[in-house]
Amino acid sequence: MKIAREINDIREIVVGFKHENQTIALVPTMGNLHLGHLTLVKEAQKHADKVVVSIFVNPMQFDRAEDLKTYPRTLENDLKLLEEANVDAVFTPTPEVMYPQGLGLQTYVEVPDLANSLEGALRPGHFRGVATVVCKLFNIVQPDYACFGLKDYQQVALIKEFVKDLNIQTKIVEVPIVRHEDGLAYSSRNNLLNQAERSIAPRLHAELMKLGELIKQAPTAEIPNIIDATINAIDLKGFKTDDLTIVDADTLSPEISHSRRVVILISAYLGKIRLIDNLVVERC
Repeated sequence: MKIAREINDIREIVVGFKHENQTIALVPTMGNLHLGHLTLVKEAQKHADKVVVSIFVNPMQFDRAEDLKTYPRTLENDLKLLEEANVDAVFTPTPEVMYPQGLGLQTYVEVPDLANSLEGALRPGHFRGVATVVCKLFNIVQPDYACFGLKDYQQVALIKEFVKDLNIQTKIVEVPIVRHEDGLAYSSRNNLLNQAERSIAPRLHAELMKLGELIKQAPTAEIPNIIDATINAIDLKGFKTDDLTIVDADTLSPEISHSRRVVILISAYLGKIRLIDNLVVERC
């Protein structure tokens, strides 16, 4: 497994792959790898001859300095896991490598509407940071495919949108959410939960599943009341709901009266840790 810390070095590795007529799949991560990330790697290996994984804690997408400071960094273990997974190359840049002029002078990628709605409205600037760093990684690695997990549902939609708008040839591969046996979606933030919080955390998905069943046949006019009842149930179980929204699964529009596929998007605090999850529902 080849490891590159500089842009020119990873480009040289990629050029070598392409000279051998090898296709390339990119798996962008922020490290602290878990089964969800390794599932992305396995999916990437199905699509391409060579897999490149990036590990970069992107300061541009953090709306709270404390979250950036406390984000788990486990590079040594991450590299071990990726080598065991037969990854071909890993790109591990620093912020100085990715943003040599600093964030204040960095060119940004903005995605209208999607970047500032839903999760974007709750975390100003977050999706601008995501779109910018992913676009930079696409330009650096020039992958044929890129794999993203659907736990970050809006993020995947946003990336697909700017890829289309900017005529980027990379094909986006959507990978289903990977969950623990108790239903909790894998996330690097789970490592920040204490023992008591970890025992409570799966209840978020359980309430999400109940809500999904309720809205399958519920008239659209009744859905706001069902959402309010679900928020109350979630908060009584130890969470503090940040947002719970149901939108069209394809357009992310809040107008769902004629939608046959909707997605429930939820974010909730458990102690100081903000968990997110989602569920796609086929309506009758």
